[in-house]
Amino acid sequence: MREYELVLIIHPDLEETAFKEIVERITGWIKNDGGEIIKTNIWGRRQLAYPIRKLNEGQYVLLHVKMNAQFGKTIERDLRYMESILRYMLIAK
Repeated sequence: MREYELVLIIHPDLEETAFKEIVERITGWIKNDGGEIIKTNIWGRRQLAYPIRKLNEGQYVLLHVKMNAQFGKTIERDLRYMESILRYMLIAK
């Protein structure tokens, strides 16, 4: 397994419970595939560098994870179809 950093920008208008459900759903995907969550940093609301979908703010989350390299493609596909995620970036350490 390799170590990755996954950065998410989530829609700013979500309630706290919906925000936590999204983070838990993504960590659940990683754990179900045999991965491991090393650390979760919730950065909170931040100003975006440029508007995305006419929004100027987003809720940032940084996940340090260990997972199989093949699962990276799967999680990127799943994140692409979640409407509440404005942007994501998966980086191998």
